[in-house]
Amino acid sequence: MFRILGMLRDAIMGMLIGLLEQDLLPDVVIRRIIRVFLASRLLHGYKPTRELQLSQLVEFAKSLKEMPISMNTGKPEADVYELPTSFFEIVLGKNLKFSASYFPDKSSKLEDAEKATLELYCKRAQIKDGQTILDIGCGWGSLTLHIAKSYNNCKITGLTDSSTQKAYVDERCRELQIHNVEIIVGDISTFEMEATYDRLVSVELFEYMKNYKDLLKKISKWMKEDGLLFVEHYCHKIFAHHFEVSEWLRKYDWLNKNLFSAGGVMLSADLLLYFQDDVSVVDHWVINGKHFSKTGEEWLKRMDKNLPAIKQMMESTYGKDSAVKWTVYWRTFFLFIAENYGYNNGEEWMVAHFLFKKK
Repeated sequence: MFRILGMLRDAIMGMLIGLLEQDLLPDVVIRRIIRVFLASRLLHGYKPTRELQLSQLVEFAKSLKEMPISMNTGKPEADVYELPTSFFEIVLGKNLKFSASYFPDKSSKLEDAEKATLELYCKRAQIKDGQTILDIGCGWGSLTLHIAKSYNNCKITGLTDSSTQKAYVDERCRELQIHNVEIIVGDISTFEMEATYDRLVSVELFEYMKNYKDLLKKISKWMKEDGLLFVEHYCHKIFAHHFEVSEWLRKYDWLNKNLFSAGGVMLSADLLLYFQDDVSVVDHWVINGKHFSKTGEEWLKRMDKNLPAIKQMMESTYGKDSAVKWTVYWRTFFLFIAENYGYNNGEEWMVAHFLFKKK
């Protein structure tokens, strides 16, 4: 009986994925499937007692200390960078901030939310003019460029694993006549340097790492004695888990295979508290998931508004036969963000902020 049910389940999933990849599933159905998946994740993640819940988190933290900093060492660039920067210029806000934004009020536009978020980072990181700043995982430079424009006497170094992103930020600096920014290409898990900084910031990089003990030890060496480290990561409020292909969805879980392929972690809101060997926490905040959910909805709207141009990009990047499939993948990724972080009124998955000092 169980074998028959398993075969039936696989057949249904195969049919749904086939329909999805042909763009034959309406959004209302996709959203419903995502919510079913999220409910299943919660059933798996929550334990029957607080004792078991805490034990699971402690054991998970211990297991990470036995792993490398990253499971993706040696890969030159993440798959996401296969797409041209023009794709992200269309779907993201004008700051090209490919991370959660904070919406001060319901009427905020994405650009206003991006600016409010960048200002919040600077406030919580205690950035002041004249400091040296290291932006670890700087992306397309949203925070690096914001600091450079807002604090003229700061010297900002951005670290990215993407030569495409470096080229973009360098070009933006030339256009804006910004002279206090340097972008370095390197893999955080293997990158070494002698320089130290007043402030270090890392926005949504830790999700792609594993061994936070070794990672924070490395980062602490780049902190001046009175330096501070600000970290943002998305998370679940209670439990943590690896990003990995679900066992019973192994044939069909394209989301993990294609867009969470860096072998990272969904952290819990307090997971980093177990990695204070070389840094110690100064402050800790969480932001309700509805803000990230709205960010995903805004990205989706921009994508849908520009579908003809985006489909051409998909054809040139993935080939004509795969263009529809990859367009659907990206739309579903944005739908997933909207549903994931909006689940239970934003009180399940959310965004965490930490401020650390050097020990």
